[in-house]
Amino acid sequence: MLWGGAAGGLAGASQARRMRGPDELEIVAFERGHFTSYSACGIPYWVGGDVGDRDELIARTPEEHRARDIDVRLRTEVTEIDVDRGRVRARDLESGAESWTSYDKLVIATGARPVRPDLPGIDAPGVHGVQTLDDGQALLDTLSRTGGRRAVVVGAGYIGVEMAEALINRGYEVTVVNRGREPMATLDPDMGRLVHEAMTGLGITMVDDAEVTALSTGADGRVRAVATADAEYPADVVVLGIGVRPETSLARAAGLPLGDSGGLLTDRSLRVRGQENVWAGGDCVEVLDLVSGQLRHIPLGTHANKHGQIIGTNAGGGYATFPGVVGTAVSKVCDLEIARTGLREKDARRVGLRFEAVTIESTSRAGYYPNAAPMTVKMLAELGTGRLLGVQIVGREGAGKRVDIAAVALTAGMTVHQVAALDLGYAPPFSPVWDPIQVAARKAAAKVRGR
Repeated sequence: MLWGGAAGGLAGASQARRMRGPDELEIVAFERGHFTSYSACGIPYWVGGDVGDRDELIARTPEEHRARDIDVRLRTEVTEIDVDRGRVRARDLESGAESWTSYDKLVIATGARPVRPDLPGIDAPGVHGVQTLDDGQALLDTLSRTGGRRAVVVGAGYIGVEMAEALINRGYEVTVVNRGREPMATLDPDMGRLVHEAMTGLGITMVDDAEVTALSTGADGRVRAVATADAEYPADVVVLGIGVRPETSLARAAGLPLGDSGGLLTDRSLRVRGQENVWAGGDCVEVLDLVSGQLRHIPLGTHANKHGQIIGTNAGGGYATFPGVVGTAVSKVCDLEIARTGLREKDARRVGLRFEAVTIESTSRAGYYPNAAPMTVKMLAELGTGRLLGVQIVGREGAGKRVDIAAVALTAGMTVHQVAALDLGYAPPFSPVWDPIQVAARKAAAKVRGR
Protein backbone atom coordinates (compact mmCIF):
# COMPACT_ATOMS: atom_id res chain seq x y z
CA MET A 1 0.00 0.00 0.00
CA LEU A 2 1.35 3.45 -0.94
CA TRP A 3 0.64 6.73 0.83
CA GLY A 4 1.46 10.40 0.60
CA GLY A 5 3.77 11.72 3.30
CA ALA A 6 1.73 14.77 4.30
CA ALA A 7 -0.46 15.15 7.39
CA GLY A 8 -3.47 13.38 5.91
CA GLY A 9 -1.37 10.62 4.36
CA LEU A 10 0.58 9.63 7.43
CA ALA A 11 -2.39 10.05 9.76
CA GLY A 12 -4.10 7.51 7.53
CA ALA A 13 -1.05 5.25 7.41
CA SER A 14 -0.92 5.19 11.20
CA GLN A 15 -4.63 4.35 11.37
CA ALA A 16 -4.24 1.54 8.84
CA ARG A 17 -1.30 0.17 10.79
CA ARG A 18 -3.39 0.10 13.97
CA MET A 19 -5.91 -2.06 12.09
CA ARG A 20 -3.48 -4.33 10.25
CA GLY A 21 -0.06 -5.57 11.33
CA PRO A 22 3.02 -5.54 9.09
CA ASP A 23 2.48 -9.18 8.10
CA GLU A 24 -0.94 -8.25 6.72
CA LEU A 25 -0.24 -4.84 5.25
CA GLU A 26 2.94 -3.28 3.86
CA ILE A 27 2.87 0.52 3.90
CA VAL A 28 5.21 2.77 1.90
CA ALA A 29 5.04 6.58 2.21
CA PHE A 30 6.79 8.98 -0.18
CA GLU A 31 7.70 12.47 1.06
CA ARG A 32 9.69 14.97 -0.98
CA GLY A 33 10.73 17.02 2.07
CA HIS A 34 12.84 16.29 5.15
CA PHE A 35 10.01 15.98 7.71
CA THR A 36 6.81 14.06 8.40
CA SER A 37 3.65 14.58 10.45
CA TYR A 38 4.16 18.23 11.34
CA SER A 39 1.87 21.19 11.90
CA ALA A 40 2.11 23.43 8.85
CA CYS A 41 -0.37 25.74 10.59
CA GLY A 42 2.24 26.39 13.27
CA ILE A 43 4.93 27.64 10.88
CA PRO A 44 4.03 31.37 11.15
CA TYR A 45 4.23 31.12 14.96
CA TRP A 46 7.63 29.42 14.75
CA VAL A 47 8.87 32.11 12.35
CA GLY A 48 7.47 34.80 14.65
CA GLY A 49 9.12 33.35 17.75
CA ASP A 50 6.01 32.19 19.63
CA VAL A 51 7.18 28.60 19.09
CA GLY A 52 10.80 28.37 20.10
CA ASP A 53 11.96 25.29 18.22
CA ARG A 54 11.06 23.72 14.88
CA ASP A 55 10.85 20.23 16.37
CA GLU A 56 7.98 21.32 18.60
CA LEU A 57 5.83 21.32 15.45
CA ILE A 58 6.63 17.69 14.63
CA ALA A 59 4.10 15.19 15.95
CA ARG A 60 5.92 12.07 14.72
CA THR A 61 9.34 11.77 13.13
CA PRO A 62 10.23 9.49 10.20
CA GLU A 63 12.09 7.25 12.64
CA GLU A 64 8.97 6.91 14.80
CA HIS A 65 6.90 5.96 11.76
CA ARG A 66 9.52 3.43 10.67
CA ALA A 67 9.51 1.92 14.15
CA ARG A 68 5.84 1.15 13.49
CA ASP A 69 6.69 -0.57 10.19
CA ILE A 70 5.73 2.33 7.95
CA ASP A 71 8.39 2.61 5.23
CA VAL A 72 8.86 6.38 5.01
CA ARG A 73 11.02 7.46 2.06
CA LEU A 74 12.14 11.06 2.50
CA ARG A 75 13.40 13.33 -0.27
CA THR A 76 11.50 11.14 -2.74
CA GLU A 77 9.09 12.68 -5.20
CA VAL A 78 6.40 10.74 -7.04
CA THR A 79 6.52 11.77 -10.70
CA GLU A 80 3.86 9.53 -12.26
CA ILE A 81 0.83 7.46 -11.29
CA ASP A 82 0.03 4.47 -13.52
CA VAL A 83 -3.48 3.49 -12.44
CA ASP A 84 -3.90 0.79 -15.08
CA ARG A 85 -0.82 -1.13 -13.89
CA GLY A 86 -1.15 -0.22 -10.22
CA ARG A 87 2.23 1.45 -9.79
CA VAL A 88 3.91 4.81 -9.21
CA ARG A 89 7.21 6.18 -10.44
CA ALA A 90 9.34 8.02 -7.85
CA ARG A 91 12.57 10.00 -8.05
CA ASP A 92 15.19 10.19 -5.32
CA LEU A 93 15.85 13.94 -5.10
CA GLU A 94 19.38 13.44 -3.81
CA SER A 95 20.65 10.95 -6.41
CA GLY A 96 18.17 11.55 -9.23
CA ALA A 97 17.52 7.81 -9.52
CA GLU A 98 14.01 6.79 -10.58
CA SER A 99 12.13 3.55 -9.96
CA TRP A 100 8.64 2.07 -10.13
CA THR A 101 6.82 0.75 -7.06
CA SER A 102 3.69 -1.39 -7.37
CA TYR A 103 0.65 -1.06 -5.14
CA ASP A 104 -2.59 -2.87 -4.34
CA LYS A 105 -4.06 0.26 -2.74
CA LEU A 106 -3.03 3.85 -3.34
CA VAL A 107 -3.65 6.91 -1.16
CA ILE A 108 -3.10 10.33 -2.75
CA ALA A 109 -2.34 12.99 -0.14
CA THR A 110 -0.36 15.49 -2.20
CA GLY A 111 -1.79 18.54 -0.43
CA ALA A 112 -1.95 21.99 -2.00
CA ARG A 113 0.67 24.15 -3.69
CA PRO A 114 1.12 27.86 -2.96
CA VAL A 115 0.09 30.21 -5.73
CA ARG A 116 3.29 31.59 -7.24
CA PRO A 117 2.48 33.99 -10.09
CA ASP A 118 4.72 34.16 -13.14
CA LEU A 119 6.23 37.58 -12.48
CA PRO A 120 9.67 39.08 -13.10
CA GLY A 121 11.87 38.42 -10.06
CA ILE A 122 9.53 35.89 -8.45
CA ASP A 123 12.34 33.34 -8.06
CA ALA A 124 14.94 35.82 -6.75
CA PRO A 125 16.72 35.08 -3.47
CA GLY A 126 14.79 36.61 -0.59
CA VAL A 127 11.35 35.67 -2.01
CA HIS A 128 9.67 32.95 0.05
CA GLY A 129 6.55 30.86 0.04
CA VAL A 130 5.61 29.29 3.37
CA GLN A 131 4.02 25.86 2.99
CA THR A 132 6.39 23.31 4.54
CA LEU A 133 8.90 23.13 7.39
CA ASP A 134 11.64 23.36 4.78
CA ASP A 135 10.07 26.63 3.56
CA GLY A 136 9.94 27.96 7.12
CA GLN A 137 13.58 27.10 7.72
CA ALA A 138 14.61 28.79 4.47
CA LEU A 139 12.75 31.96 5.49
CA LEU A 140 14.36 31.99 8.93
CA ASP A 141 17.76 31.55 7.32
CA THR A 142 17.08 34.61 5.15
CA LEU A 143 15.90 36.66 8.12
CA SER A 144 19.07 35.81 10.01
CA ARG A 145 21.29 36.87 7.10
CA THR A 146 19.58 39.97 5.76
CA GLY A 147 20.83 43.31 6.98
CA GLY A 148 17.63 45.26 6.29
CA ARG A 149 14.40 45.33 8.28
CA ARG A 150 11.80 45.88 5.55
CA ALA A 151 9.40 43.07 4.66
CA VAL A 152 6.62 42.93 2.07
CA VAL A 153 3.91 40.29 2.31
CA VAL A 154 2.05 39.66 -0.94
CA GLY A 155 -1.51 38.58 -0.20
CA ALA A 156 -3.75 39.07 2.82
CA GLY A 157 -5.40 35.72 3.40
CA TYR A 158 -4.71 33.51 6.41
CA ILE A 159 -1.03 32.97 5.59
CA GLY A 160 -0.44 36.59 4.61
CA VAL A 161 -2.02 37.96 7.79
CA GLU A 162 -0.25 35.45 10.04
CA MET A 163 3.12 36.09 8.37
CA ALA A 164 2.63 39.86 8.73
CA GLU A 165 2.24 39.30 12.46
CA ALA A 166 5.30 37.02 12.55
CA LEU A 167 7.45 39.65 10.86
CA ILE A 168 6.14 42.44 13.09
CA ASN A 169 7.11 40.28 16.06
CA ARG A 170 10.63 40.04 14.62
CA GLY A 171 10.94 43.81 14.43
CA TYR A 172 10.39 44.29 10.70
CA GLU A 173 8.64 47.16 9.00
CA VAL A 174 5.83 45.28 7.24
CA THR A 175 3.85 46.22 4.14
CA VAL A 176 1.02 43.95 2.98
CA VAL A 177 0.09 44.22 -0.72
CA ASN A 178 -3.36 42.81 -1.33
CA ARG A 179 -5.27 42.59 -4.61
CA GLY A 180 -8.64 42.54 -2.79
CA ARG A 181 -10.71 45.37 -1.37
CA GLU A 182 -9.94 44.26 2.20
CA PRO A 183 -7.77 41.63 3.88
CA MET A 184 -9.22 38.18 4.63
CA ALA A 185 -11.32 37.47 1.55
CA THR A 186 -12.91 34.61 3.48
CA LEU A 187 -14.86 37.35 5.29
CA ASP A 188 -17.38 39.77 3.85
CA PRO A 189 -15.75 43.15 3.04
CA ASP A 190 -17.42 44.94 5.98
CA MET A 191 -15.82 42.45 8.39
CA GLY A 192 -12.54 42.53 6.49
CA ARG A 193 -12.50 46.29 7.07
CA LEU A 194 -12.24 45.63 10.81
CA VAL A 195 -9.17 43.47 10.19
CA HIS A 196 -7.69 46.21 8.00
CA GLU A 197 -8.14 48.81 10.75
CA ALA A 198 -6.56 46.55 13.36
CA MET A 199 -3.55 45.73 11.17
CA THR A 200 -3.00 49.42 10.43
CA GLY A 201 -3.17 50.07 14.16
CA LEU A 202 -0.33 47.59 14.66
CA GLY A 203 1.89 49.63 12.34
CA ILE A 204 1.41 47.41 9.27
CA THR A 205 1.15 49.35 6.01
CA MET A 206 -1.88 48.02 4.12
CA VAL A 207 -2.03 48.39 0.34
CA ASP A 208 -5.39 47.13 -0.96
CA ASP A 209 -6.77 46.90 -4.51
CA ALA A 210 -3.21 46.52 -5.76
CA GLU A 211 -1.85 44.01 -8.28
CA VAL A 212 1.82 43.10 -8.05
CA THR A 213 3.47 43.51 -11.45
CA ALA A 214 7.11 42.63 -10.69
CA LEU A 215 9.68 42.01 -7.98
CA SER A 216 12.73 44.20 -8.48
CA THR A 217 16.23 42.93 -7.74
CA GLY A 218 19.53 44.56 -6.89
CA ALA A 219 22.99 44.11 -8.40
CA ASP A 220 23.47 40.99 -6.27
CA GLY A 221 20.32 39.43 -7.71
CA ARG A 222 18.41 39.56 -4.43
CA VAL A 223 14.93 41.02 -4.15
CA ARG A 224 14.88 44.73 -3.37
CA ALA A 225 11.29 45.88 -3.95
CA VAL A 226 7.76 44.84 -4.88
CA ALA A 227 6.21 46.85 -7.72
CA THR A 228 2.55 47.52 -8.49
CA ALA A 229 1.07 49.61 -11.28
CA ASP A 230 1.14 52.69 -9.02
CA ALA A 231 4.11 52.34 -6.66
CA GLU A 232 7.15 50.39 -5.55
CA TYR A 233 7.62 49.10 -2.00
CA PRO A 234 11.18 48.48 -0.74
CA ALA A 235 11.79 44.96 0.57
CA ASP A 236 14.69 43.09 2.11
CA VAL A 237 12.51 39.99 2.24
CA VAL A 238 9.24 39.08 0.48
CA VAL A 239 6.75 36.49 1.69
CA LEU A 240 4.10 35.14 -0.66
CA GLY A 241 0.73 34.57 0.97
CA ILE A 242 -1.49 34.58 -2.10
CA GLY A 243 -3.26 31.32 -1.37
CA VAL A 244 -3.06 27.70 -2.49
CA ARG A 245 -4.49 25.40 -5.13
CA PRO A 246 -4.94 21.62 -4.99
CA GLU A 247 -1.74 19.79 -5.98
CA THR A 248 -3.33 17.40 -8.43
CA SER A 249 -1.01 17.52 -11.43
CA LEU A 250 -0.16 13.81 -11.05
CA ALA A 251 -3.83 12.92 -10.66
CA ARG A 252 -4.76 14.96 -13.74
CA ALA A 253 -2.04 13.27 -15.80
CA ALA A 254 -3.33 9.89 -14.62
CA GLY A 255 -6.85 10.73 -15.81
CA LEU A 256 -8.42 10.85 -12.35
CA PRO A 257 -11.57 12.98 -11.95
CA LEU A 258 -11.17 16.60 -10.81
CA GLY A 259 -13.74 19.19 -9.75
CA ASP A 260 -14.18 22.83 -10.71
CA SER A 261 -11.42 24.02 -8.35
CA GLY A 262 -9.00 21.32 -9.54
CA GLY A 263 -9.40 19.10 -6.47
CA LEU A 264 -9.88 15.34 -6.70
CA LEU A 265 -13.45 14.05 -6.58
CA THR A 266 -14.21 11.27 -4.12
CA ASP A 267 -17.20 9.48 -2.63
CA ARG A 268 -18.07 9.76 1.06
CA SER A 269 -15.55 7.06 1.94
CA LEU A 270 -12.92 9.25 0.21
CA ARG A 271 -12.42 6.67 -2.54
CA VAL A 272 -11.59 8.45 -5.81
CA ARG A 273 -14.59 8.29 -8.09
CA GLY A 274 -14.39 5.49 -10.59
CA GLN A 275 -11.50 3.79 -8.76
CA GLU A 276 -11.78 0.73 -6.55
CA ASN A 277 -8.40 0.93 -4.85
CA VAL A 278 -7.45 4.62 -4.89
CA TRP A 279 -8.31 7.03 -2.08
CA ALA A 280 -7.51 10.73 -1.66
CA GLY A 281 -7.71 13.19 1.20
CA GLY A 282 -6.44 16.46 2.61
CA ASP A 283 -5.85 19.65 0.66
CA CYS A 284 -5.87 17.90 -2.74
CA VAL A 285 -9.60 17.00 -2.65
CA GLU A 286 -12.90 18.82 -2.90
CA VAL A 287 -15.36 18.34 -0.04
CA LEU A 288 -19.10 18.69 0.40
CA ASP A 289 -20.21 22.01 1.88
CA LEU A 290 -23.09 21.05 4.17
CA VAL A 291 -24.63 24.54 4.03
CA SER A 292 -24.66 25.15 0.27
CA GLY A 293 -24.82 21.50 -0.78
CA GLN A 294 -21.99 22.07 -3.27
CA LEU A 295 -18.41 20.83 -3.55
CA ARG A 296 -15.66 23.21 -2.45
CA HIS A 297 -11.90 23.23 -1.97
CA ILE A 298 -11.27 24.11 1.69
CA PRO A 299 -7.63 23.40 2.62
CA LEU A 300 -7.41 22.99 6.39
CA GLY A 301 -5.36 20.72 8.61
CA THR A 302 -8.44 19.71 10.59
CA HIS A 303 -9.98 18.19 7.48
CA ALA A 304 -6.74 16.51 6.42
CA ASN A 305 -6.35 14.67 9.72
CA LYS A 306 -9.98 13.52 9.68
CA HIS A 307 -9.57 12.37 6.09
CA GLY A 308 -6.52 10.37 7.11
CA GLN A 309 -8.41 8.56 9.85
CA ILE A 310 -11.25 7.70 7.46
CA ILE A 311 -8.98 6.56 4.65
CA GLY A 312 -6.84 4.51 7.01
CA THR A 313 -9.93 2.78 8.36
CA ASN A 314 -11.23 1.98 4.88
CA ALA A 315 -7.91 0.95 3.40
CA GLY A 316 -7.27 -1.18 6.49
CA GLY A 317 -10.43 -3.17 5.90
CA GLY A 318 -12.98 -1.21 7.94
CA TYR A 319 -15.61 1.30 6.89
CA ALA A 320 -15.93 5.02 7.63
CA THR A 321 -17.29 8.08 5.84
CA PHE A 322 -16.66 11.81 5.78
CA PRO A 323 -19.96 13.74 5.97
CA GLY A 324 -18.72 17.14 4.81
CA VAL A 325 -17.78 20.51 6.26
CA VAL A 326 -19.20 23.93 7.07
CA GLY A 327 -15.98 25.83 6.40
CA THR A 328 -14.94 26.79 9.92
CA ALA A 329 -11.64 28.64 10.32
CA VAL A 330 -10.06 30.82 12.98
CA SER A 331 -6.95 32.97 12.93
CA LYS A 332 -5.40 36.01 14.57
CA VAL A 333 -3.18 38.97 13.96
CA CYS A 334 -1.51 39.93 17.23
CA ASP A 335 -4.40 40.32 19.70
CA LEU A 336 -7.16 40.47 17.07
CA GLU A 337 -9.07 37.19 16.66
CA ILE A 338 -10.76 36.39 13.33
CA ALA A 339 -13.23 33.56 12.79
CA ARG A 340 -15.75 32.42 10.22
CA THR A 341 -18.00 29.46 9.40
CA GLY A 342 -20.64 28.77 6.79
CA LEU A 343 -21.43 31.10 3.90
CA ARG A 344 -20.49 34.68 3.14
CA GLU A 345 -22.99 36.95 1.45
CA LYS A 346 -21.55 36.27 -2.01
CA ASP A 347 -21.55 32.51 -1.34
CA ALA A 348 -25.24 32.60 -0.47
CA ARG A 349 -26.07 34.67 -3.55
CA ARG A 350 -24.06 32.36 -5.80
CA VAL A 351 -26.14 29.34 -4.80
CA GLY A 352 -29.40 31.27 -5.07
CA LEU A 353 -30.27 31.60 -1.38
CA ARG A 354 -32.40 34.50 -0.11
CA PHE A 355 -31.16 35.73 3.23
CA GLU A 356 -30.92 38.45 5.82
CA ALA A 357 -27.60 39.62 7.30
CA VAL A 358 -27.25 41.22 10.73
CA THR A 359 -24.26 42.62 12.60
CA ILE A 360 -24.04 43.20 16.33
CA GLU A 361 -21.46 44.57 18.79
CA SER A 362 -20.90 42.76 22.07
CA THR A 363 -18.19 41.81 24.57
CA SER A 364 -16.39 38.62 25.54
CA ARG A 365 -17.50 38.90 29.19
CA ALA A 366 -20.13 40.81 31.10
CA GLY A 367 -19.49 44.46 30.31
CA TYR A 368 -18.80 45.34 33.94
CA TYR A 369 -16.32 42.47 34.44
CA PRO A 370 -12.60 43.35 34.18
CA ASN A 371 -10.98 42.90 30.78
CA ALA A 372 -14.23 42.49 28.87
CA ALA A 373 -13.12 42.72 25.23
CA PRO A 374 -15.20 43.97 22.29
CA MET A 375 -16.27 41.79 19.39
CA THR A 376 -18.32 42.14 16.22
CA VAL A 377 -20.52 39.26 15.09
CA LYS A 378 -22.12 39.04 11.65
CA MET A 379 -24.77 36.39 10.98
CA LEU A 380 -26.63 35.27 7.86
CA ALA A 381 -30.03 33.55 8.03
CA GLU A 382 -32.22 32.16 5.25
CA LEU A 383 -35.47 33.95 4.55
CA GLY A 384 -38.55 31.83 5.08
CA THR A 385 -36.92 29.00 7.01
CA GLY A 386 -34.71 30.99 9.38
CA ARG A 387 -31.93 28.46 8.75
CA LEU A 388 -28.53 29.66 9.95
CA LEU A 389 -26.26 30.17 6.93
CA GLY A 390 -23.05 31.67 8.26
CA VAL A 391 -21.26 33.54 11.03
CA GLN A 392 -18.20 35.82 11.04
CA ILE A 393 -16.51 37.15 14.17
CA VAL A 394 -13.81 39.78 14.61
CA GLY A 395 -12.76 40.77 18.12
CA ARG A 396 -10.26 40.62 20.91
CA GLU A 397 -9.49 37.91 23.46
CA GLY A 398 -12.33 35.41 23.79
CA ALA A 399 -13.92 36.12 20.40
CA GLY A 400 -12.49 33.55 18.01
CA LYS A 401 -13.53 30.20 19.46
CA ARG A 402 -17.13 31.35 19.84
CA VAL A 403 -17.42 30.42 16.18
CA ASP A 404 -17.61 26.78 17.30
CA ILE A 405 -21.15 27.35 18.60
CA ALA A 406 -22.16 28.42 15.10
CA ALA A 407 -20.24 25.53 13.50
CA VAL A 408 -22.21 23.00 15.53
CA ALA A 409 -25.47 24.77 14.74
CA LEU A 410 -24.67 24.82 11.01
CA THR A 411 -23.75 21.13 11.02
CA ALA A 412 -27.06 20.33 12.73
CA GLY A 413 -29.03 22.51 10.29
CA MET A 414 -30.41 24.67 13.09
CA THR A 415 -32.43 27.84 12.65
CA VAL A 416 -31.48 31.15 14.21
CA HIS A 417 -34.54 30.78 16.46
CA GLN A 418 -33.09 27.53 17.81
CA VAL A 419 -29.64 29.09 18.25
CA ALA A 420 -31.18 31.96 20.25
CA ALA A 421 -32.82 29.40 22.55
CA LEU A 422 -29.68 27.31 23.21
CA ASP A 423 -28.85 26.68 26.87
CA LEU A 424 -25.29 28.02 26.86
CA GLY A 425 -23.11 28.44 29.92
CA TYR A 426 -23.10 31.86 31.57
CA ALA A 427 -21.12 33.59 34.28
CA PRO A 428 -19.79 37.18 34.14
CA PRO A 429 -16.13 36.10 33.71
CA PHE A 430 -17.05 34.12 30.58
CA SER A 431 -19.81 35.95 28.71
CA PRO A 432 -22.64 38.45 28.94
CA VAL A 433 -25.93 36.95 30.05
CA TRP A 434 -26.80 36.73 26.34
CA ASP A 435 -23.83 35.25 24.50
CA PRO A 436 -22.82 37.37 21.47
CA ILE A 437 -23.78 34.51 19.13
CA GLN A 438 -27.25 34.48 20.63
CA VAL A 439 -27.56 38.26 20.46
CA ALA A 440 -26.91 38.01 16.71
CA ALA A 441 -29.32 35.06 16.42
CA ARG A 442 -32.10 37.00 18.14
CA LYS A 443 -31.61 39.94 15.79
CA ALA A 444 -31.54 37.63 12.76
CA ALA A 445 -34.66 35.80 13.96
CA ALA A 446 -36.52 39.08 14.27
CA LYS A 447 -35.54 40.10 10.73
CA VAL A 448 -36.47 36.82 9.02
CA ARG A 449 -39.70 36.68 11.01
CA GLY A 450 -40.52 40.22 9.93
CA ARG A 451 -40.12 39.25 6.27
